[in-house]
Amino acid sequence: MAASRSCALWSCCGRRWSRSMRGCWLSELHSSWSGGPLGARLLSQEKRATETHFGFETVSEEEKGGKVYQVFESVAKKYDVMNDMMSLGIHRVWKDLLIWKMRPLPGTQLLDVAGGTGDIAFRFLNYVQAQHQRKQKRQLRAQQNLSWEEIAKKYQSEEDSLGGSRVMVCDINKEMLKVGKQKAFAQQYKAGLAWVLGDAEELPFDDDKFDIYTIAFGIRNVTHIDQALQEAHRVLKPGGRFLCLEFSQVSNPLISRLYDLYSFQVIPVLGEVIAGDWKSYQYLVESIRRFPSQEEFKDMIEDAGFQKVAYESLTSGIVAIHSGFKL
Repeated sequence: MAASRSCALWSCCGRRWSRSMRGCWLSELHSSWSGGPLGARLLSQEKRATETHFGFETVSEEEKGGKVYQVFESVAKKYDVMNDMMSLGIHRVWKDLLIWKMRPLPGTQLLDVAGGTGDIAFRFLNYVQAQHQRKQKRQLRAQQNLSWEEIAKKYQSEEDSLGGSRVMVCDINKEMLKVGKQKAFAQQYKAGLAWVLGDAEELPFDDDKFDIYTIAFGIRNVTHIDQALQEAHRVLKPGGRFLCLEFSQVSNPLISRLYDLYSFQVIPVLGEVIAGDWKSYQYLVESIRRFPSQEEFKDMIEDAGFQKVAYESLTSGIVAIHSGFKL
């Protein structure tokens, strides 16, 4: 609409210019733009400011949000199956490594953004529960005079098996959250877990609320990555950690060629056969190629205010874990 008004205004001013307005203020502005007409420049700037990419396609920023939503709405039910097929199951190892790098302690408050199907949240809960149980066992061993009955009572009286840890799963897509809740129910995850519908660029949480922020294979789908990183920084407590698991750029030329061949020739076909959706998986492949390099993304994280930013490449650089601290 703004572009239409600008076109109409320039059309009107152009006609008046040709007749009688060579001495008006438009003349002065026109002469200062040696490269072309003022209206054309303004329209070009406005176009550049609102355009972004959707895979290899150029779209408006408003369009991208809707298109990405439709992609994940379409693939939600087959998302986990397709992840296994596309990565040959290696995505599970990558997510385990993310939790291993996190090493959360009992009492940790985690925000998992774009985590709709719960993969990171469930791993986190398993990890902190195991940590808490090991802590209990150490405490009980230290009390050698307790009877078996007293030990059993002590375990039963322990109301919080997570030691106060909590995970908040935040996702902008209702269908992804629906799948995650269904998985949580089926796998009997109840305590310490909450689900929130929210936008990574405008998180519905107070400042300084979480100990750790994670986003796995989600940030490349955000329209304004810089805003999402700033929001991550805002909601973390001082001393909090940012962890991002995302596809990256392969450095080995041979592996890169094989990776491209598999990505563009095989993955969309799998998407069509298994999920009945070629286009969505074509976009997911293209979005990986459009994501910044490891070094470029590291710079973006630092620009958002994080300190001690680093990354670790996995599987020949196919993915990387980026980390940073809010100091």
